[in-house]
Amino acid sequence: MIRWKMLGAVAGVAAGLGIAGHTGGAAAQGKKDAIVIGMALEPPGLDPTIAPAAAIGEITHMNIFEGLTRIRENGDVAPLLADSWTVSPDMKTFTFKLKSGVKFSDGTAFDSADVKYSFETYAGEKSTNKRKAVFANMEKIETPDAKTVVITLKSANPTLLFSLGENTAVITAPESAATNATKPVGTGPYVLENWVKGDSATLVASKSYRDARAIQIKTAKFRFIADAGAMVTAILAGDLDAVPIGITGENVPQFEKDKRFMVTIGSTEGETILTMNNKRKPLDDVRVRRAISHAIDRKAIIDGVNSGYGKAIGSWIPPHDAAYVDMTGKYPYDPAKAKALLKEAGVSNLELTLKLPPPPYARRAGEVIAALLADVGITAKIENMEWAQWLDGVFKNKNYDLTIISHVEPNDYVKFADPTYYWQYDSKAAQDLIAKADSTLDKAERVRALQALQRQIAEDAVVGFLYNLPRIGVYKAGVTGFWTGAPIFVNDLSAVSWK
Repeated sequence: MIRWKMLGAVAGVAAGLGIAGHTGGAAAQGKKDAIVIGMALEPPGLDPTIAPAAAIGEITHMNIFEGLTRIRENGDVAPLLADSWTVSPDMKTFTFKLKSGVKFSDGTAFDSADVKYSFETYAGEKSTNKRKAVFANMEKIETPDAKTVVITLKSANPTLLFSLGENTAVITAPESAATNATKPVGTGPYVLENWVKGDSATLVASKSYRDARAIQIKTAKFRFIADAGAMVTAILAGDLDAVPIGITGENVPQFEKDKRFMVTIGSTEGETILTMNNKRKPLDDVRVRRAISHAIDRKAIIDGVNSGYGKAIGSWIPPHDAAYVDMTGKYPYDPAKAKALLKEAGVSNLELTLKLPPPPYARRAGEVIAALLADVGITAKIENMEWAQWLDGVFKNKNYDLTIISHVEPNDYVKFADPTYYWQYDSKAAQDLIAKADSTLDKAERVRALQALQRQIAEDAVVGFLYNLPRIGVYKAGVTGFWTGAPIFVNDLSAVSWK
């Protein structure tokens, strides 16, 4: 497996000014077993196995729901609901020994039948699991006893153990699965106390958790604050204790100078892109997509969106990955070249919709990109959308020309093999390379396949590549346990505490 490697480091804790009026934070109330966390996006539901939004996992993964394996901050895979496992030499048979004494939060026992039920459901015809292909590759799932699961694959999968640590592979029970989106029931250390739509979701420590005494945070409230300025105001006012991601780059110096806060800066799996609908005319013409790619000034976008935080990318694999190829030189910022390609394609006075979801990086990048496209004769009509609207209209129904989003899931290059995915790219060459990367047992061959894939995607100008999303976290002094980098987007509250 190609492991994720954290590039970020603690940016600093420095001197600064004090502001009175701490009214809403857990620390302000003297409670060292509670925390208030700021999030930019509200999830559409709380079941990560049926919807793609990363915000779901930020609340529920490793807190309410658990998987067989756990992904650590450095990208390594460790045991979770599975105590141990063995893998056949051909990487087609995986045998898991499950942890004893595990219960779901409704009191029902966890066993091998729940694993079998979960994975077969995620592979099923009605499944909307974004990693459905992982489970569809399971030829059979055997449960010789309550604590043993044997998974036999159709094709070898050298990254299966990592995939089983993602939020798409958490274990659910047949008794409660149907209502997990609003009333989640898992084996994790927390349960949902309440969800006030448009405001917050609150988790409390589960009384049925197998190691409840080890959990130091007893109450965690996730507050949804889409506006970046409001997020900064809230943490400065003491209404938030932690913002693991959502603070923009221009605010970093302010927090670094303030002794009340700690700032961390890490890397993520987030490829921030200008998505182009490859089936929409004239975007179905590669010359038009290449023209748009040449119209993009990545430095201007990184500076304008995040005050210089973020690394420019030219293809899909993130810069910290061992298979990364620097493709930023493929489409250098060249307005003249962009105009020439548009002319060659017979396109003039082009008007396109640019539909933007709520995250500040998307809204800000949209303004910069619209100006850049105007310079080459393309009018980008900006439409700001709420998150639910974007998920339905853009992601699900593909009703858009251009959009901006950061894809944060690890190993999500597999989406380039799916012609029905929302960018609607259909390439046999890419599909073959992905099949090779995901089936070979030779690490060097896998790297070569992924590098060839990056070149193919860049050649086809599938999307406009912008930058790797940084993870800028701001925390009240004394808060510990949140990740600096993000191989996956998760807030593992079992590791969080106040000093």
